Amino acid sequence: MTFMTVMYVLGALLILVGLAGIILPALPGLPLVFAGMVLAAWAEHFTRIGIGVLVALGVLTLLSLAVDFWAAALGAKRVGASKLAIAGAVVGTLAGLFFGVVGVFVGPFCGALVGELLHGRRLDPAAVGQATKVGIGTWLGIVFGIALKLTLALAMLALFAWAWWQ
Repeated sequence: MTFMTVMYVLGALLILVGLAGIILPALPGLPLVFAGMVLAAWAEHFTRIGIGVLVALGVLTLLSLAVDFWAAALGAKRVGASKLAIAGAVVGTLAGLFFGVVGVFVGPFCGALVGELLHGRRLDPAAVGQATKVGIGTWLGIVFGIALKLTLALAMLALFAWAWWQ
């Protein structure tokens, strides 16, 4: 195999792992997709994929990182969370990513509960119920975020393919 072929294969593998990372926690989805695209562009000495396309792909990648935190916070806010609960849900979401699928479910709830308690609520059924609503709202926000990131991934793939075959 030639060096260029190896770079294409590695680029394609990064893209595939990145696509899986959009759904699976603890994998940086779109940054891996972007890295695979940069590697493929580099293998061709940037003759097919120019700097303008790479900048656009980079902007979409940065947007995907913002979506992760924005979607979780939006989900929590929609169910009436306090500011500390929203912050806790976001921190819990981030921490939960390191614990796989279970962490994605438990992290937002634990973060929201801690935030609600710091907000001054007692640990009673009402506070736990509110924290549960915030955790579920955050989780729904994450699901919405995954849908947005899948859309961004498709846009990135379409832009890359368009530039490649121009």
